[in-house]
Amino acid sequence: MAVHEVAPTEAELAAWKGFLRVHAAMRKALDAELEAEHGLSLSSFEVLSALRCSAHGRLRMADLAEHAQLSRSGMTRLVDRLERLGWLTRCSCSDDARGCFAVLSAAGAEVIDRARPTHRRNVRERFLRHCDDDDLARLTALFDVMLAGEPA
Repeated sequence: MAVHEVAPTEAELAAWKGFLRVHAAMRKALDAELEAEHGLSLSSFEVLSALRCSAHGRLRMADLAEHAQLSRSGMTRLVDRLERLGWLTRCSCSDDARGCFAVLSAAGAEVIDRARPTHRRNVRERFLRHCDDDDLARLTALFDVMLAGEPA
């Protein structure tokens, strides 16, 4: 059976393009601020932050890649770099010989603890300050619906 494509409306395209522009601008600005103030890329921040928030400061590499929205090969390269800096280590997974954990080091915890206020300040200044409580509630609900794959 042929699927009939429905072209997006101008309003739909404008919303989509706006979302993409905001996302790209936010990532670029957050990356620049973290790099300037802490010598830390946004991807590195996301990895270290995910580890800091996890149980025992460790996550499977596959889970970490999902958190940071990186491919497995991209995650491997990033973890290699963070390991060379002494901000994390790797350890094997006892219940999966192919699996590996990334483990936050004390130095990595210090880096993320110093960088977190910069990240929060920039998220507030560049995104949150434009939203009132109703906007935030609507955005949160809409994102939840989108992630669940349900129609609005």
